[in-house]
Amino acid sequence: MYADISCSDLRKAPLRLERAEGVARLAFRRRAGATRLETLYQEGCAKARLPRPLPGAEPEAILINTAGGLTGGDNLSFEIVARQACSATITTQACERIYRSTGEDAVVVNRLVVEAGARLAWLPQETILFDGGRLVRCLEADLADGAELLAVEAVLFGRAAMGEVVRSGVLRDRWRIRRNSRLIFAEDFRIEGDIAGRLATAAALGGQQAMATVLAVCPDPEERIERVREIIGGHGGASAWGGKLVVRLLAQNSLALRHRLEPVLSYLLADRPLPKVWHL
Repeated sequence: MYADISCSDLRKAPLRLERAEGVARLAFRRRAGATRLETLYQEGCAKARLPRPLPGAEPEAILINTAGGLTGGDNLSFEIVARQACSATITTQACERIYRSTGEDAVVVNRLVVEAGARLAWLPQETILFDGGRLVRCLEADLADGAELLAVEAVLFGRAAMGEVVRSGVLRDRWRIRRNSRLIFAEDFRIEGDIAGRLATAAALGGQQAMATVLAVCPDPEERIERVREIIGGHGGASAWGGKLVVRLLAQNSLALRHRLEPVLSYLLADRPLPKVWHL
């Protein structure tokens, strides 16, 4: 039986928008001399695809948000585990888009576990924050003895080629990296309110629209810093201490950012290639 609902009744009904929710968990282990998938769990809009690797190559997982972007009230969670002595690379299908929100935050939580002697490359493509977008994101990683991590997060404040300006919104980005549960790297980035005005200051991006942070927890980072500084030139800075190398990059647009970011990542990956989706 159908209820008799008039158009006026529909106009009076409160608007309830469905929110995007997604959880994905992946674990890799060493078996028969190679890194292989151990666990794959997918729920909601969070998916993962694993292209067949070339002989001798390590696995590459591509994370996908089938919602096509995030807005206020959406929640995504990814958990990656690299078990002892294995090696894997994690990326995303495309740039993540953070659309205008009516007030709530989009929340993304990424958790990484890298066991003894394992190597994990966390290489998502850029996040695009549109005008009015609100994103709260957290990257947590726990590394065991001898574990290596290469991680990047890049943000575009609008699309320069489209003349977009991010005048308002929120971006909160938190990193917590631990070795055997001991904190070795912590960072909190927060910008809100008049974003365009704040980014224009010399203490922020100096009017640039793109930025990236790269963290490498690896052996002998001090030996790599000079080459990294040569690659980035005057477009950022790099520091190395306590078994870590941190790189900051600034650029006017996404193309200029990629021009510096890809060579930095390729150098730090050493014997591992950048994910194929980075070149599409």
